[in-house]
Amino acid sequence: MLDFSQGIRKLHEALRSGTTTPEELLNQSIEQIEQKDGEIKAFLRVNDVTARDRLKGNAAASNSFSPKHLLDGIPYALKDNMCYEGIETTCASKILEGYIPPYTATVAQKLDDAGAILIGKANMDEFAMGSSTENSSYFPTKNPWQQDHVPGGSSGGSVAAVAAGMVPFALGSDTGGSIRQPAAFCGVVGLKPTYGRVSRYGLVAFASSLDQIGPITNSVEDAAIVLQAIAGADVHDATSAHVEVPDFTAKLTGDIRGLQVGVAPEFFADAMDEGVRQRVQEAVQVLKELGAEIKPISLPHISYAIAAYYLLAPAEASSNLARFDGVRYGYRSQNAQNLLAMYSKTRSEGFGKEVKRRILIGTYALSSGYYDAYYKRAQKMRTLIRQDFEQAFSQVDVIVSPTTPAPAFLLGEKTKDPVTMYMTDMCTIPINLAGLPAISVPCGLSQGMPVGLQIIGKMFDEQTILQVADAYEKTVDFAAVRTAHSKEAK
Repeated sequence: MLDFSQGIRKLHEALRSGTTTPEELLNQSIEQIEQKDGEIKAFLRVNDVTARDRLKGNAAASNSFSPKHLLDGIPYALKDNMCYEGIETTCASKILEGYIPPYTATVAQKLDDAGAILIGKANMDEFAMGSSTENSSYFPTKNPWQQDHVPGGSSGGSVAAVAAGMVPFALGSDTGGSIRQPAAFCGVVGLKPTYGRVSRYGLVAFASSLDQIGPITNSVEDAAIVLQAIAGADVHDATSAHVEVPDFTAKLTGDIRGLQVGVAPEFFADAMDEGVRQRVQEAVQVLKELGAEIKPISLPHISYAIAAYYLLAPAEASSNLARFDGVRYGYRSQNAQNLLAMYSKTRSEGFGKEVKRRILIGTYALSSGYYDAYYKRAQKMRTLIRQDFEQAFSQVDVIVSPTTPAPAFLLGEKTKDPVTMYMTDMCTIPINLAGLPAISVPCGLSQGMPVGLQIIGKMFDEQTILQVADAYEKTVDFAAVRTAHSKEAK
């Protein structure tokens, strides 16, 4: 049996040499899910029949298979807020129960075109609103490192599926840290591309000016390979950027000599876990030893990012989620006597507690008399945060920070205190507000749980953050830590 954590390129070489076949990789993925997912609960649904249908009658099922792309024949998981024609998409919400999309998201279509095989839809916080995957209407997902801990969110199912070795890679979405935060909590790599780098067509919208799809992988090279497949402008998405898509693997040389790396004290809050602080400081020292120049910078307004985000994102969500009314698709209340009552009861019964909380916040922020005081001021703060980053990037090539202020917490620990839960995204939210690319790579352990190093880049400069992340990864070899932990767990 091949180890999925060895990376996409190794799997590709095994397919090309005939050592394995796509059918064997698919069977391995299904077996791993059957063995592990009863406990982890990363998947909402496994579509093994659909996956096998893609292989049936195809050379891919035989030893004569010759992969045409690095992802050809590789199984993967899709977060359940991305549409795939003919496969139920619920956003882990009761209100979308039974919804079968009539079309496929651009990212999934691109992966199809590259030959990747969708194995299933991953669990998530309902409508991507949460930081722990405890807000799913179905069940919480557990952290593969320690199952009494959360995997992070909202892409917790996608991340847990990769971290547990059920799939070689997965796609998640990131509105305020929902790829990077769970990647940090589970010891894998999570990449949020620049806003507009990847099409959002077929992604069920949470906050349209913040949402971005990205890869969750075992290595930085794998993240570059998957990003290469899904990036690019799309006629179906007016916000996708018409910019050149470079070779994201071209700079993965391990050489970062001469690069300017910024470190902002504002990312290191007083309440930060001491182990996280130490691991990130050690990572900065590694980058310095690799030849990068470390420069202090200032981002004076990022302390206001959480407040701005929790006005802007709910405001957009209150608008985007207005379409879920029980009329056209999904859940409809059977206890209503008239149309207005049907709307009200459907939304009250169909949405979970956190989603309703954010819809109410957003509706309030946009309401007459409060728009200027809340939403408009939050937009002004967003501009100041973006300007802080622009000023910083006039001095440095990348900025590094912790991905999260603490390692993964216990299941149930923060569910009764939403504000404390929101603070777990304090290091990731500023990047979404500015529309920048960022990647989280494992940089050690604190309290026995993984810690993430966040590397932030200039707009559309994913190449440089991948370059720095790859050089760091090759030096510290977190894969050995992951392997040792897996052996101990057995």
